Amino acid sequence: MSRKGSDFAGLSVAIITPFRDGKLDVDRLKEQIEFQIESGTNCVVPCGTTGESPTLSHPEHERVISETIQISSGRIKVMAGTGSNSTDEAISLTEWAAKEGADATLQVAPYYNKPTQEGMFQHYKAISEAISIPICVYNIPGRTGKNIEPETIARIGEFENVTMVKEATGSLDQASQILALTNLTVLSGDDSLTLPLLSIGAEGVVSVVGNIVPRDMIAMVKAFLSGDAIEAQRWHHKLFPLCRDMLGLATNPIPLKAAMAEIGRDSGELRLPMTPLDETQLDSLRQTLSTYGIEAVAV
Repeated sequence: MSRKGSDFAGLSVAIITPFRDGKLDVDRLKEQIEFQIESGTNCVVPCGTTGESPTLSHPEHERVISETIQISSGRIKVMAGTGSNSTDEAISLTEWAAKEGADATLQVAPYYNKPTQEGMFQHYKAISEAISIPICVYNIPGRTGKNIEPETIARIGEFENVTMVKEATGSLDQASQILALTNLTVLSGDDSLTLPLLSIGAEGVVSVVGNIVPRDMIAMVKAFLSGDAIEAQRWHHKLFPLCRDMLGLATNPIPLKAAMAEIGRDSGELRLPMTPLDETQLDSLRQTLSTYGIEAVAV
């Protein structure tokens, strides 16, 4: 069965927002997008959780999206993170992204205010009616405090431009229900669960570790989708320690930015309230990178 958002199948990478002396580092952003294009990544996702969107000002949020679209120049899809716990704000950000030329929008479930399931439905209904670009519903109750239940996602999925779900509940049961109830494309929201989710019908991943090893993530997804489960399992087991550290050592994107600094692809600079890894955590990360075969760059 062909699903609504299948053109976003494969690897999407939730890119970081690179900072230098507290400000957006556009040159580094360009380097990272070019790296993803060269690697064969299908889509980049600016201003998600990995992009530290909660700490970006509104002008910065809009600039990161605009710069990403301009740098990409149609060579790679852009799914702009424009969600909010305020429906009006989500619409405003999404209208901006659509005007700038975003290919889709990543819409996180309203966080902190914990709406009812009807509130969730009305939130996405309002966004869907206000814009025309494809919408990816981002369900991550560990961050937002409230799950969007499968039945609610099925209702939301009836809107023509709601085409995808970024599934980050950690529940294969929930993902299975969504796939059974809807025609939506399911994308894994957890790197380490990508292969299990592919096995039940997901079609790709919005990846954190893809910032570092996009070709390897692509190889795993392609192996499974081409019917080579053994090769896909081999990639899964190789990638797993790296995926684990990106989310397990500290809150995303702290370990990722540390890893990218180690390999010379970012300054590693974070914004408060995010703080760097301590020395024990950093030593553990270095060991994982070394074991994987990723060499650190001498400073």
